[in-house]
Amino acid sequence: MLHKNSIKFTLRAVIIILTFAHIHAAVVHSHSSHLNKERENDGAYSPRDRGHNADTEQHNNEFDHESILGSAKDAEEYDHLPPDEAKRRLKILLKKMDLNKDEQIDRKELKAWILRSFKMLSKEEADEHLEDADDNGDGKVSWAEYLTDSYGSDADDEDSFKLDKENQLLIEDDKTMWKAADFNGDGLLEGDEWVAFSHPEEHPEMLPHILEQTLRDKDVNKDGAIDFQEFIGDRGLDHDQEWLYTEKEKFDQELDLNRDSKLTGNEILSWIVPSNDEIAQEEVDHLFGVSDDNEDGILSFNEVLEHHDTFVGSEATDYGDHLHNIHHFEDEL
Repeated sequence: MLHKNSIKFTLRAVIIILTFAHIHAAVVHSHSSHLNKERENDGAYSPRDRGHNADTEQHNNEFDHESILGSAKDAEEYDHLPPDEAKRRLKILLKKMDLNKDEQIDRKELKAWILRSFKMLSKEEADEHLEDADDNGDGKVSWAEYLTDSYGSDADDEDSFKLDKENQLLIEDDKTMWKAADFNGDGLLEGDEWVAFSHPEEHPEMLPHILEQTLRDKDVNKDGAIDFQEFIGDRGLDHDQEWLYTEKEKFDQELDLNRDSKLTGNEILSWIVPSNDEIAQEEVDHLFGVSDDNEDGILSFNEVLEHHDTFVGSEATDYGDHLHNIHHFEDEL
């Protein structure tokens, strides 16, 4: 834990700068997408498990169910499935999850399954949005179709839009991501291209563009790095000094790995881009904590079935579609 006196001077400087910036400076653009690229207050992409561990008396099981089923639609449709039927279908899923066929699920098997479910969820979300944006129904999205769907204009290109500076920056960011995701260069997005555009934070080839946009938005002094004052931005105007202490400790201890008082390269990406690998590991720990009754570090089929409400609930699922998805992703494990 940092001693407050050791960072008091820095925080005072930040408070002075924030006050001055509030009065004199232009607002720094904070990117927020029209797709599934929801952002946190600090500009980071929202993690997939946002709200999963909300500070409420009742645990939110939706994320648990989606992590096993790989489909938000299927998880919602579980509402009318009797417990016995839910267990029967869950046992079939367990046999798919059980790679070494020992009728037990170890941590690696569960994590691999969850990571695959994340891919399935991203594709499902992207497919839903493609249906909305694909105006001519050809299974592809043109730039004009995207503009119309996301910005509510019938214009063929952004040059004819009459938008404020904030939306113009959004269009510029989207155009950059569009070109990066257009792997075959035909000006249209489909399949994996559309998924990469919809979820750039989950695709390595998109990360350089995320880094570039983050530096443009946050790097006020244009030195190619983000210091603590730039990290805070104008968020500090809405918080007290105790919050600044907490953010300073996060910046120094969690983000600034080389301790040079600024964030660069992978440090910025570690802040902006949530790690699905870490989220999956946390979910594995959670599910084992709930269902590993004998605490032997392995989940028997019986233990999982006994806690079926945690894994899938007692709700109906479009099971045929899910088995199709399972076969589609099997070779990725």
